[in-house]
Amino acid sequence: MGMNVGSDSTTEDEGIVDINTTPLIDVMLVLLIMLIITIPLQTHSVSIDLPQGNPPPSTAPDPVVDTVAIDFDNTITWNGEPVASDADLQARFKDAAAQPVQPEMHIHPDRLASYKVVAKVLADAQRLGVSKLGIMGSDQFMDAQ
Repeated sequence: MGMNVGSDSTTEDEGIVDINTTPLIDVMLVLLIMLIITIPLQTHSVSIDLPQGNPPPSTAPDPVVDTVAIDFDNTITWNGEPVASDADLQARFKDAAAQPVQPEMHIHPDRLASYKVVAKVLADAQRLGVSKLGIMGSDQFMDAQ
């Protein structure tokens, strides 16, 4: 790498002002060769004989799912059966919460159901100890937008 920083006279030979790129190219080629050599080592696979077998069958029973539907006219049904009163709904929530393996509760409100009724059903379920609770049918609300 050389350059002439001397006088401003034009009679002297001027130095080379460019950077000598030969060492940079040499380093780049060495790195490229190292990369080419190491790539096959990284992709080399090792075959391992893993044991084959069937997993044992599940001993847990299938979970019970109770569906609480709230229709457009705010009538509440439990697994297709109409619920007569709030006391009956609360008694069913208590029974479900008292079971050793609590069933999943799926609340399925209709799009036209009153928010007040849906919120009351959710609050009753939470207050009475139902922990596995989900709201189903949210796709019907996506169509309204």
